[in-house]
Amino acid sequence: MRLFIKNMVCERCIKVVREELDKLDIALTHIELGEIETKSELDAEKLIRVKETLEINGFELLDDKRATLVENIKTLIIEEVQYLKGHKPASVNFSDYLSQKTGYEYSYLSSLFSSETGQTIEQYIIAQKVEKVKEWLSYNELSLSEMAWRLSYSSSAHLSNQFKKVTGITPGEFKKGNSLPRKALDQVGEPKIKTI
Repeated sequence: MRLFIKNMVCERCIKVVREELDKLDIALTHIELGEIETKSELDAEKLIRVKETLEINGFELLDDKRATLVENIKTLIIEEVQYLKGHKPASVNFSDYLSQKTGYEYSYLSSLFSSETGQTIEQYIIAQKVEKVKEWLSYNELSLSEMAWRLSYSSSAHLSNQFKKVTGITPGEFKKGNSLPRKALDQVGEPKIKTI
């Protein structure tokens, strides 16, 4: 049985889900970001226990096909940007890659993603890239040119301009003051809630 899980965005998440399902005596045949496959079908009672266990740990079992597809898009982007998995050849753009991986036309994916999340796929990709740059800047791991190259920017100036547009400060200012908090990957790109 194949199940899709929201907020399962890192290797630690995979470990937690595996351990929690093991406690419920649910054997898995496959586990990856946002998705598990159980050895056998789960009855309604087991599914409820799985759902409750996942929610306690900050995850959500997805049963809506549209929400599942949106989470799949997010997972593919996170894998490519945050973990630099390299499944997407540098010569292939994200629209072609997402269409190929999901089996849907990009125009449909784009429309669905925007209606479900309130932002475009491009905005989500940029938000993930900015978060990756924040990580690299925090650890002083790479030069801005190296970051731009790894994230497929045309130049370090383009990366710097996009970083400033999203955060309001330059990468250099971030590095000096590190005043912007980093976000959990499942919260990157989430619409900002306005407070009064």
